Amino acid sequence: GQENSPRDLFFKPDGTIMYTVGNNADRVNQWTLSTAWDISTASYASKYISYASQSTAVEGLFFKPDGVTLYILGENNNTVFQYTLSTAWDVSTASYASKTAFIGNANTTQPMGMFFKSDGSKMYITGYISDAVSQYNMGSLHTLTLPSSVENPPRIPFQFGSRFAYDFFTKDGGTTVTLLSENKEDTTF
Repeated sequence: GQENSPRDLFFKPDGTIMYTVGNNADRVNQWTLSTAWDISTASYASKYISYASQSTAVEGLFFKPDGVTLYILGENNNTVFQYTLSTAWDVSTASYASKTAFIGNANTTQPMGMFFKSDGSKMYITGYISDAVSQYNMGSLHTLTLPSSVENPPRIPFQFGSRFAYDFFTKDGGTTVTLLSENKEDTTF
């Protein structure tokens, strides 16, 4: 009753929640399984997020392992869209993060499926036209460790794949660094 043209599904790692996407309702629907991994026990949780503003032909979805980031694969615009969930695994708390990745190339025209490596460093897309799987590097994962002498340390929490720009100055040859501003660049995920 929620979607008559389903395209993909995803399970929470413990098997108690299932998510579906399709091409008619233009939304991610959430289902609860009273017995983990037994789809005959699934019931609609009355929770969903609409993606109609981003794409009207979605072929895939994927959740980051912590359940707070959702990715949607738009077939009609060859784009992956990112959403943030304020409550992990509750799709009704999702909001569009204004982050996209255009994946249009000869191998991914009309993309049909999406998967991420467990550490988030690679994305895989299947293409209907080329009958191929394309691999995308998501960038290296880095940890930024600042010396204790930094005055006014960063306030924005570091997130997987995020890029930041910092303005700072030093007045004593680099021994003490004062951070003036920080800007998160929302161009990648």
